[in-house]
Amino acid sequence: MLLFTVVMTWLHGDPRKVLHPTDSYGQFCGQKETSNEKKPILFYFNILKCANPAILINLQCPTTQMCLSKCPDRFATYTEMQLQHKLSKSYWEYYRQFCKPGFNNPDKPVSQVLRDEDCPSMIVPSRPFLQRCLPDFITLNGTVTVANRTSFKDALEMAHTVTELEHAAKNKCDRMWLVNMTLYLCMCARGLLVALAVSLLFILLLRFTAGTLLWATIITVILLLAYGMWYCSMVLSQLRHTAGSEVAIVEVGLHTDLHVYLQLTQTWIILLVSLGLAEASILLMLIFLRRRVRVAIALLREASKAIGYIMSTLFFPLITFFLVSVCVSYWAVTAVYLASSGQAVYKVTSPDVSCPYTNRTCNPESALCQASQCLFAFYGGETSYHRHLFLLQVYNLLIFLWLLNFSLALEQCTLAGTFASYYWARRKPQDIPACPLFSSFSRAIRYHTGSLAFGALVLSVAQLVRLILEYLENKLKGVDNSLSRFIMHCLKCCFWCLEKVIRYMNRNAYIMVAIYGKNFCSSAREAFFLLMRNVVRVAVLDRVTDFLLFLGKVLIAGGVGVVAFFFFTRKIPVIQEEEPNLNYYWVPLLTVVMGAYLIAHGFFSVYAICVDTLFLCFYRNKVQAPMVRHYFNIVICFYLKILEMYNAFTTGPQGL
Repeated sequence: MLLFTVVMTWLHGDPRKVLHPTDSYGQFCGQKETSNEKKPILFYFNILKCANPAILINLQCPTTQMCLSKCPDRFATYTEMQLQHKLSKSYWEYYRQFCKPGFNNPDKPVSQVLRDEDCPSMIVPSRPFLQRCLPDFITLNGTVTVANRTSFKDALEMAHTVTELEHAAKNKCDRMWLVNMTLYLCMCARGLLVALAVSLLFILLLRFTAGTLLWATIITVILLLAYGMWYCSMVLSQLRHTAGSEVAIVEVGLHTDLHVYLQLTQTWIILLVSLGLAEASILLMLIFLRRRVRVAIALLREASKAIGYIMSTLFFPLITFFLVSVCVSYWAVTAVYLASSGQAVYKVTSPDVSCPYTNRTCNPESALCQASQCLFAFYGGETSYHRHLFLLQVYNLLIFLWLLNFSLALEQCTLAGTFASYYWARRKPQDIPACPLFSSFSRAIRYHTGSLAFGALVLSVAQLVRLILEYLENKLKGVDNSLSRFIMHCLKCCFWCLEKVIRYMNRNAYIMVAIYGKNFCSSAREAFFLLMRNVVRVAVLDRVTDFLLFLGKVLIAGGVGVVAFFFFTRKIPVIQEEEPNLNYYWVPLLTVVMGAYLIAHGFFSVYAICVDTLFLCFYRNKVQAPMVRHYFNIVICFYLKILEMYNAFTTGPQGL
């Protein structure tokens, strides 16, 4: 079925429909070996119509669209062109390049030109964005303008504002943001490299000073939270004397300038309460769970030793990243081919509301109502294949989730088998097998592929149901009632819990599969009963270990974020003169912080699977050892009893 879907999508799909814009005649702009080869940009005759609700029906802006080589760079109307044409033909030569090919009648009445849409009624200064001519918005003194204008007129002398253009284009692009994008990416790359180096350094320090470093991490986070609470209280005391700071966040609304929220008292109160709750949670955990914290630190210390002996495990997430990238690429390419599988569908657009053919499919050569046009609408079809494109997209999504979860399962099983070989080695590191990571990976591929695929399929089905529920909730907005919303929320909550349970059980099942080589169901059953027999230890140690690793991630991400903040704001004297100033540093700063957290998460995920493997190995061995001794004693006693009966039977007559 997977091969069938791939073959069908590649046979019927055409990614050019997604990569290149399409004009009103169904032709691609900029496509080689066509008449539009040197015309890569799509031009809208009347972009104001793109704000018309009819776009929701036609899936296409209801105006003539044409491929051009460049966008207009001035304001002009067809009426102005006719007046200027009498003085100089150059005005018509410039304006005609935005008209339909072959039209060469500048004296045609304006009403007829607009009716037949031979030429646009007006042109505005534009620039190409995503291969489409959009108005060139410029912000001057807080006012959005186009070529220093805030209003203009069309060929019928109707007044329009730049706000209408902005609403129709749905793209307000800041010129400085485009100029600084390359600079942002370079600086973000530097920050992510620093995060990678810090994560590796942190793990190397864990190898030698696991306990000390983890306690230092806990104390550092506590001190940082305390400093944050003190800073919030200081800012609150200053804002009490500032006019307008008592305004609520809801009243302010959404703003791209975060400094607006930093001037509100409510923002700092929320930060103060959040930091206080986090501080209290850590202190309570240290007070009431200090013994479990010490056990968790001992597990992390042993995990540090295991990773220290098998350093190659730290780089296995790179293989997982490659596999995940392949899965995402497969899904994206297949989805594009599915989305572009249809044929060009044309629909009737007419300014006359009495036209009976409006919004019906048509043929570009067919006769229509007066002043109506047959324009390209979307790609579709009436065959059985085209009618089931949505189901094929859902199936493609299921395959993507399956492959994604299989890649993650392969990583967990491989790492679990590697760390199990460390645990069962009597003398460390002498008895650790050579190339344990490669050996574990080979075993997982050769013997456990079916188990990993089955576990990934179960999890993928649960995730697909959750995504379908999200899709239905989005589609039912505005037409649902309180009962349907309640049922939908209950279903989403249930399947969210089910996904979490399946994910947790799969993780432990993969560990048991890697250790003992049994099938998925048997391994999941043994892992479940083993965890249930030690449910308190599992719950406490898992949460404490995850929390300690989370503190390490937060410390790395926060430290890199602080350095990046001083770097982007040019507050480091060493690089103050060399680095250019950024107009908006929050975007690269947040990118660096989130990227640093994800990098740290990738390294610490190896620690997490190592701790879980050592935990299951220890308690499985702890449970089985008394049972083995018990069964051994029973066998010995039974054997001695048989010997005694045999001796009594053979020597009985002589005794008599």
